[in-house]
Amino acid sequence: MVSMVSHDLDLRVSLAGLTLKNPVMAASGTFGYGKEFADFVPPEALGAVVVKGISLAARPGNPPPRIVETACGMLNAIGLENEGVDGFLSRKLPFLRERGATVVVNILGDCVEDYAALAARLAAAAGIAALEVNISCPNVRHGGVAFGTDPTMAAEVTRAVKAASSLPVIVKLSPNVTDIAAMARAVEAAGADAISLINTLLGMAIDANTRQPRLANVVGGLSGPAIKPVALRMVWQAARAVAIPVIGIGGIATAADAVEFLLAGATAVQVGTANFVNPSATLDIITGLSAYLATHQIATVRELIGALQL
Repeated sequence: MVSMVSHDLDLRVSLAGLTLKNPVMAASGTFGYGKEFADFVPPEALGAVVVKGISLAARPGNPPPRIVETACGMLNAIGLENEGVDGFLSRKLPFLRERGATVVVNILGDCVEDYAALAARLAAAAGIAALEVNISCPNVRHGGVAFGTDPTMAAEVTRAVKAASSLPVIVKLSPNVTDIAAMARAVEAAGADAISLINTLLGMAIDANTRQPRLANVVGGLSGPAIKPVALRMVWQAARAVAIPVIGIGGIATAADAVEFLLAGATAVQVGTANFVNPSATLDIITGLSAYLATHQIATVRELIGALQL
């Protein structure tokens, strides 16, 4: 398939002031810190690598079992386990920087001040292209309500991160809301340079024999092909609601999936659960996108963005 693809095809996209070599990104939490997949995917070949979510201090995550396979997907309750910002900067970022990868750092916190402090630390480090703000985290100062379910809190976090860093800011939206367009408009008004969606849907699994939850945390995040129709709908709604770029996430496993999200209005896509099934999924999708353009005699992938015919 590769030999049939013309070198004249243009896969570049513009996103939040960045030019990505292609629209395929590895989703946070599914690609480690890049090095874990390097035997299968050169990280520099991707549009960007969104690293595992980073907090100020290292986190151990939830007790096992933390992952459960479901019909057409998986539930995870990892609990935001990560190296912490110091560990990431000293032990993880150097590899990606040496490889020339476009690095997007996903950040998380328990309060607005956490996000601002992380943004400031990361802005001072070389080799980071953008920040992705995980607002699905609970705000411990407001009774554990997730930032991503309240437009006012989501906007507050966005403003704080923008004020603390000169890096482009991508806000990752939660699907666990009534009106995704309202959430998208709120973070856009607060200064977000782009949005990514969707994060996982809340779900649970029960063992009928033991009558116990399959996850130690009881509930977890549902991802994979099962959520693709929901994700596609929300990306379409969000893209119509804002002027900033949209990154589509949710059940993307093939080039055809990626094309659907681009047609719905996404400028780029993130590949998540598919990485666990096929470690080379991102590269396969890039090759497939080139083949799609060649087959349909389209010169640039940008022609597909928002080209859904209604």
